[in-house]
Amino acid sequence: MELIKAYKNEEFLMSEEARAIRILAEYMEPARRFKKLGIRNAVIFFGSARTRAKPDLGRDFYTEAADFAEKLARWTTESHGQGERYYVCTGGGPGIMEAAHEGAARVDRSLNIGLGISLPFEQHGNPHVEFAQALEFHYFFMRKFWFMNLARAAVIFPGGFGTMDELFELLTLTQTGKSAPMPIVLYGREFWEDLFDFRLLADRKLISEKDLELFRICDSIDEAMGYLVPELEKYHSPGTA
Repeated sequence: MELIKAYKNEEFLMSEEARAIRILAEYMEPARRFKKLGIRNAVIFFGSARTRAKPDLGRDFYTEAADFAEKLARWTTESHGQGERYYVCTGGGPGIMEAAHEGAARVDRSLNIGLGISLPFEQHGNPHVEFAQALEFHYFFMRKFWFMNLARAAVIFPGGFGTMDELFELLTLTQTGKSAPMPIVLYGREFWEDLFDFRLLADRKLISEKDLELFRICDSIDEAMGYLVPELEKYHSPGTA
């Protein structure tokens, strides 16, 4: 009988005892891939996987996300060299994620990064991400690590529990200095102001007044770009790149 080395033993690698190895792989393999591809900077788009184009009722956030990402991709293509461009990074699935990648692909499909997650529902890879730049994670926390590692800005469209989880972890990490400061756009004024009274948190001393400056609620692509671009240009100013 042929003996099997431990690192080739699939039964062991998928066991509870080898969980730390699987976690480490979800750190090391993306690091190697991004280094090889020269990917350093990204603008993260979060939002619902259930958002569809041309909804029967309400605002068409799908089209707005696509147009927003297209405008961002055009700006970075015209303003930055190959190694300094901002990639459009999402969870790689449908809804707002697919919309953002559809928009960026109108300019350059290679600007898209998809950080997928294995789920029993909703998630599937969208067709606008090149194979080498589409990753699939098992562990949510490793996926979030890579979002934060690449992020130089974030745009949050309306979404459900997953979007809220991503938003508040992002705010917590920037609030506590565990992540570098970055521009954070909450897109869709009516949705966000109906959903959360952020001012109430400050008034009750649950957050500081300065914490209200961690994000900006915007209601149009031009407004959001007018906030993001100057902030991102600070990142590329002398001594910060």
